Amino acid sequence: MSADTSRSRLLVALIAPLTLVAGFVVAQTTGVRPLGGAILLVGGLWCAFTMWRAVGWWRTVVVGVAFAAAFVLSHPLGNVIGVWAAVLAAAAVVGVLAWVLGRRSDERAASA
Repeated sequence: MSADTSRSRLLVALIAPLTLVAGFVVAQTTGVRPLGGAILLVGGLWCAFTMWRAVGWWRTVVVGVAFAAAFVLSHPLGNVIGVWAAVLAAAAVVGVLAWVLGRRSDERAASA
């Protein structure tokens, strides 16, 4: 695995879930939901651009859809398990998925 791909994989796996948490914190503390949404948009686009360059389009799309789904599903889940638990669960799912899909297929074959 190249150093750039490893670095990109780690950064996306950290930044994507942190973006979800930061967007929530900003929206909650300021009361300005669009500001939290802006953080989600900027962080999500940065992760998409970084991941796209490292591993291609289909893995990026899968993680992007998971990011959006985790955001949407965390809202009703928050009514069941609490808002912080829902946000952290959504962030964990996105982080793990970004880590797993952040590895190129030719690198998986080389390490097998």
